[in-house]
Amino acid sequence: MTRIVEKTNPRLTSLISLLKNKSRENEAKIWREIASRLETPNRNYAEVNLSKINRYAQNGETIIVPGKVLGSGVLEQSVKVAALNFSASATSKIRDAKGQCMTIEQLLADNPKGSGVRILR
Repeated sequence: MTRIVEKTNPRLTSLISLLKNKSRENEAKIWREIASRLETPNRNYAEVNLSKINRYAQNGETIIVPGKVLGSGVLEQSVKVAALNFSASATSKIRDAKGQCMTIEQLLADNPKGSGVRILR
């Protein structure tokens, strides 16, 4: 017998439903993909270090992390990073590199079509 566990974090449940609605309205499959990744158990969320963002991102690019951004490594490019959570060191290092930290909700409001956004896991 399997136990069905629902998310209890109100921010997370509203974010998942918002992502699904925006995906339907704007026919943007990227938001459906992010919603499906956030519906998985918390232990499966992405934890991305700044060194990985530095390795795969181009200058001025928008990156989305369906999980937490950690501060290990050096960031040399100016990038916009949207994530569920940020560590304090990651936030300061991104801002020092002239980048921008934003929530997934803010990115969804700024870019409803989801164009030019890269998912890192």
